[in-house]
Amino acid sequence: MGHKLRSEQVARQPEDERSGKKVPAKDRHFVSALARGLRVLAGFRSGDELLGNHEIAKRSRLPKSTVSRLTYTLTKLGYLQYVEESAKYRLGTATLALGSAMLARMDVRQIARPLMQELADFSHAMVSLGVRERLSMIYIENCRSQSALTLSLDIGSRIPIATTAMGRAYLAVLSDAERDDLLDDIRAHDEANWPKIRAGIDACLEQHHRLGCCSSFGDWQKDVNAIAVAFRAGRGMSPMSINCGGPAFQLSPEFLLEEVRPRLIEVVRRLETSLGSRRD
Repeated sequence: MGHKLRSEQVARQPEDERSGKKVPAKDRHFVSALARGLRVLAGFRSGDELLGNHEIAKRSRLPKSTVSRLTYTLTKLGYLQYVEESAKYRLGTATLALGSAMLARMDVRQIARPLMQELADFSHAMVSLGVRERLSMIYIENCRSQSALTLSLDIGSRIPIATTAMGRAYLAVLSDAERDDLLDDIRAHDEANWPKIRAGIDACLEQHHRLGCCSSFGDWQKDVNAIAVAFRAGRGMSPMSINCGGPAFQLSPEFLLEEVRPRLIEVVRRLETSLGSRRD
């Protein structure tokens, strides 16, 4: 009986929107209504033009009646825009203003862009800068080679932490405690595939120790190869990752590790020096 009661108490605990972790039920500082509203906004992904209440409810795992009230409120505040022809919503200007303000403060993008473009031109691939959002990495800057086929990903695209080079590199620079917490969340999200996921992460952590980078050769998508290096930008900012990747037929593991890897590491070294976050 006691075990059942504890299980029910855990089930009623709200989720923290940033980490996906359960928030203690008696946390008086946690505003559940705000969290639900942010969950609605988080349901919009790169490439989504319009979403209806049914789609938002499915993505946010909230009751449709709750979603209807939240979308109405967010529309009134300018965070969503209602499109009558389709009876669906798109992100409003207030949401875009928040994102623009955040990106504008990230001067790391301006510093990184010429270095990333140089690497993209050398590798005939795509070089991207990403940050973590829950169990994903989000692209905040992209540079493409003009002379080769690259991936159809752009700023705002999300890729999983656990199976991508960018996400694994992020894991590699975390403290042991931070990494363990995030691995617990990844395991809870996909318990069935956890043994395979953990094996891939462990291999990349060892690779990072040996080579200074992490890879994903067909682990995320079977026809995509990539390597990545993560770094801390300083000023209290969370770690970021830079990857170089593209179609597997174009980028072999040997080319990425032997030719691209030292150049990618040098890009990160120069970036850390410019940002004043390098620790020798």
